[in-house]
Amino acid sequence: MKIAFHGAARTVTGSKHLISLNNGKKILLDCGMFQGLGRDTFPLNSNFRFDAKSVTHLLLSHAHIDHCGLIPKLVKEGFNGKIYCTPATKDLAEILLMDSAEIQRDDIEYTNKKRAKKGQEPFDVLYDIDDVKKVLPMFSIVDYGNWFTLDEGIDVLYTDAGHITGSAAVHVRITENGTTRQITFSGDVGRYNDVILRQPHIFPQADYIITESTYGNSLHKSIANTPEEFFTWIEKTCMQKKGKLIIPAFSVGRTQELLYFMNDLSLKGKLKGIPVFVDSPLSLEATTVVKEHPENFNITIQDLLKSDSDPFAFPELTFIKDVAESKALNDDHRPMVIIAASGMADAGRIKHHIKNNIEKSSNTILIVGYCEPNSLGGLIMNGVKRIRIFGEEFDVNAQVGVMRSMSAHGDYNDLLHFLKCQDASAVKKTFIVHGEFNVQQDFQKKLEDSGLKDVYIPAMHQEIDLG
Repeated sequence: MKIAFHGAARTVTGSKHLISLNNGKKILLDCGMFQGLGRDTFPLNSNFRFDAKSVTHLLLSHAHIDHCGLIPKLVKEGFNGKIYCTPATKDLAEILLMDSAEIQRDDIEYTNKKRAKKGQEPFDVLYDIDDVKKVLPMFSIVDYGNWFTLDEGIDVLYTDAGHITGSAAVHVRITENGTTRQITFSGDVGRYNDVILRQPHIFPQADYIITESTYGNSLHKSIANTPEEFFTWIEKTCMQKKGKLIIPAFSVGRTQELLYFMNDLSLKGKLKGIPVFVDSPLSLEATTVVKEHPENFNITIQDLLKSDSDPFAFPELTFIKDVAESKALNDDHRPMVIIAASGMADAGRIKHHIKNNIEKSSNTILIVGYCEPNSLGGLIMNGVKRIRIFGEEFDVNAQVGVMRSMSAHGDYNDLLHFLKCQDASAVKKTFIVHGEFNVQQDFQKKLEDSGLKDVYIPAMHQEIDLG
């Protein structure tokens, strides 16, 4: 049995880990898209470095694009097996993949116009809407907590990872030559005090562990203070400076958290009529899916639903669908909050809002989640004074804020807590993925200090023989 790391290896995005069995079966854990890596992004997404037709089964941990975004390309190149995931992941993946295809269509059109002027050959999209439609019938639903047989000698268990609605850690129990071994893939691990979702669940003893490490050397601020901190930014920007609060936010997870906090502020009368716009049709669809899966909510939200039928809606909120309505916000000079995707600000309507508001000192760009350092959000967060957007240069005059308490990823304490259910002496090898290399090196030491004896950071496309 071998495992190859074709994504999220010494970087955060592009999750793809391929298990190859001695009998020729191949199990792919996630099929994610690389994001926010500048000029390297498209080449990395263009070549899997493995034969899609040879993949037998696909096990999907959750619906974020950096975990599911290249599934249509996999199918386009010949994969014809089933895609296993939880019910909420299936519903979210469908809308996220459609949105990804639309973004590619629009972005490639813009890019190819520029290439044509330079006499360069046009780029092709990775996949289109028709390719996404071919994927949808291939999804197969898996419930949390029940082992099921994937193939002869292969059993699988999904457990709640608490990251976004439907997210899971994936456990694969493989029997070869009379020996049974378990590989556990963490997917993305959530926080143990998440405001909306259940906490990550314990899982059976593993022989090999593949763990994410996004915040493997960081501790988050307490989430208990987040509503007050968030209100401070609204008050400072919208009420005192009469400006616009621009928030890049992932459509799944982060947007719903923001709406939950603002619903609470609205109920307490603190918004004082400040309009809130969610300028993302995808966020509206994603919020609908989240509401349709209350089984993933924690006890606090379950109790709240008894008195508030919709904890993600309030009078000051407007969802923007139409492009003309989105553009009209540029000419609306009222103080307001604008939430738009994507969370790294590398695509979607948020780029336009940042472009139109970043040079005015009364405005604020508020970063509320992880951004790749080379993404637009990452560059702004790291203090650049001038930024290029759509080929134009802009001075960063708006205030830049960062809220580090809102991550859907666990910090290193959460990750260590997640792994605490394991007998460290029984784990043969632990692989660290989904993190920046310097962070992974710090986390490697923490895992070794916890008792795990063989902790490894695989390189991109490296294949390792598990015996």
